[in-house]
Amino acid sequence: MFIESLARLNHYLKSSNSDVTVIAFLIFPAKTNNFNVESLRGQAISKQLRDTVHSIQNIIGKRMFEVCLSSRDTVHSIQNIIGKRMFEVCLSGKIPKGDELIYPEDLVHLKRCIYATQRTSLPPVCTHNMIDDGADPVLCHIRRCQLFNKKEDRVKIIFHPEFLSSTNPLFSMDYEEFVRGCHLGVFPSYYEPWGYTPAECTVMGIPSITTNLSGFGCFIAEHVADPMSYGIYIVDRRLKSPEESVQQLAQYMFDFSCLSRRQRIIQRNRTERLSDLLDWKNLGIYYRKGRQMALHKTHPELLESDLGTSQLQLKYPRPMSEPPSPSASRTSTPPPSDQDSDEDEDSDDDERENEIMSNKS
Repeated sequence: MFIESLARLNHYLKSSNSDVTVIAFLIFPAKTNNFNVESLRGQAISKQLRDTVHSIQNIIGKRMFEVCLSSRDTVHSIQNIIGKRMFEVCLSGKIPKGDELIYPEDLVHLKRCIYATQRTSLPPVCTHNMIDDGADPVLCHIRRCQLFNKKEDRVKIIFHPEFLSSTNPLFSMDYEEFVRGCHLGVFPSYYEPWGYTPAECTVMGIPSITTNLSGFGCFIAEHVADPMSYGIYIVDRRLKSPEESVQQLAQYMFDFSCLSRRQRIIQRNRTERLSDLLDWKNLGIYYRKGRQMALHKTHPELLESDLGTSQLQLKYPRPMSEPPSPSASRTSTPPPSDQDSDEDEDSDDDERENEIMSNKS
């Protein structure tokens, strides 16, 4: 379903002449032999290019400081910006311009790195050598949808058939670091009792796509008035046909790719506000209730309390159109307790008594 939706997203982006490039990572274990040689080669070339740009970046910063004699902190800030732009331009296969910043010897080093990135074949889709490449369902669906990472494609796929870790030579980061570097998590599960992956994205402030056949999707739909405004997109796989579900998932991803940077930042802030909803003090209620139900069936004489008394009565409202403050995005102030209302009534009675005594006098 996800791969088919990516193919349609690729068609949407190319039809709308969008300049957005979507990189989809598929990360789950599969039977492999070792890393793909092309993947390791690309990683080495990218590292060499980054080191070269970083070296030239330091030289440029030194030249700027010597010419301008300005604040060293200001020069260092500009130096980092220029280095980042140089790296992005070089990755697109072009040489940065600027005779005053880049000397001929610097151009020679950059050209060597760029020539090393040239290839006659398409970049690999999978980072590893699969044991049974022809029978792997993921690769078969990628071939069927013809998502081969062509230059004209707006959607690129990277299939990493191994869990992430800091010792991984390709990514060199843990799963949490990888998730925080992504813009969107897509988990269109057909069935999951709960589904921790979209919940982990929510806690880290990453918008995600889930379904109403997962426990997390049903939980969010029940306790959040407008999940989409909080960055939780729920695909209907219960009442809609597979074709309609694929279409809905592709539309969700296309709408997200059309968001501006500011809109994505606002949405991420709203998503992170739902972390309180997923706190153990709220979710633990259901675990305790499940334990009580199990005890009630096996040992009914040990459980006398009502099972329906402890339920999470929390509903996140629809956020305001403007970027809301943390207090505005949460639930409204709960009504005062019985003790507070009794104290208010007592104070009102005292005031009435004082008024009567003053009138009599």
